[in-house]
Amino acid sequence: MFSPFDPEKDERKRRPLGFVRGHVPVRVLIPNIVTLIGLCAGLTAIRMGIEHRWDLAVAALVFAAFLDGIDGHVARLLKASSRFGAELDSLADFVNFGVAPAIIMFSWALEDLHSLGWIAVLVFAVCSALRLARFNVSLDRTDAPTWQNAFFVGVPAPAGALILLLPIYAQDLGLHLPSLTPLVLVYTLAIALLMVSNVPTFSVKMIGQRIPREYVLPVFVLAALFIALLLTYPSLTLAAGSVLYLAMIPVSAFRYLVAKRKAEEHAKTQNGKAPSDKAPSGKGHGKDEPAAKASRSNADTSLSSKS
Repeated sequence: MFSPFDPEKDERKRRPLGFVRGHVPVRVLIPNIVTLIGLCAGLTAIRMGIEHRWDLAVAALVFAAFLDGIDGHVARLLKASSRFGAELDSLADFVNFGVAPAIIMFSWALEDLHSLGWIAVLVFAVCSALRLARFNVSLDRTDAPTWQNAFFVGVPAPAGALILLLPIYAQDLGLHLPSLTPLVLVYTLAIALLMVSNVPTFSVKMIGQRIPREYVLPVFVLAALFIALLLTYPSLTLAAGSVLYLAMIPVSAFRYLVAKRKAEEHAKTQNGKAPSDKAPSGKGHGKDEPAAKASRSNADTSLSSKS
């Protein structure tokens, strides 16, 4: 009368579908491994900063930023994106681009200012955490217009970490003086506020996803040139890149305002089409109304004459 009951079989039926027999494909692990390597690089940068080995500290932080830039692309390429990977990446970013540069800057110069220097790097680390949290929340938005994808809100955490070390690059170029330490404190606070500000900056991940074929070879040449300069003249290349990035912030803000104005004008045009389309028909009815009245009066006259 009743079908046999097998608890283990029913439990297997209710179990959510996942990887076969608990095995995880290797391709799913690769993006997380890249993220963990970047985390190790960031922690190594902290150690190098404490030991006052500035060149290695900067190199480790740059390597961590490079891995942070490719781990998401690797995950999408391998179709291995996961919530776990996203959370791991966010935590690694805070360590690499919030804690590591703060400790490096404090060990390099700001510890001479004692408590004031510590407060400055503390503010930088907190702003980095807030910047990452705001970015994670913005990923859930689906109502943002398409043109906004070309911009970040505020300076991204990896860029903020690299441009924060600009005074160290300047020291390697012989441009730093111990008397400029208070300016380094002000500079640290300024970069921290830029990360949590609403200043629009160019989104490197969205720019140039598709380029014309004739520009492919020049892009390869420029990429090779940049890598060669970075390996040969690291301090000069990083300093020039930091200054160029800071100089592009007003440009990105201007381009954002232009794009926003164009979008608003386009929206007004789209909203104004419906009334403009209806207006001629209304005007036409207004012009035809006297003629209609005249025809009705003529018809009434003819009817009265017939009667």
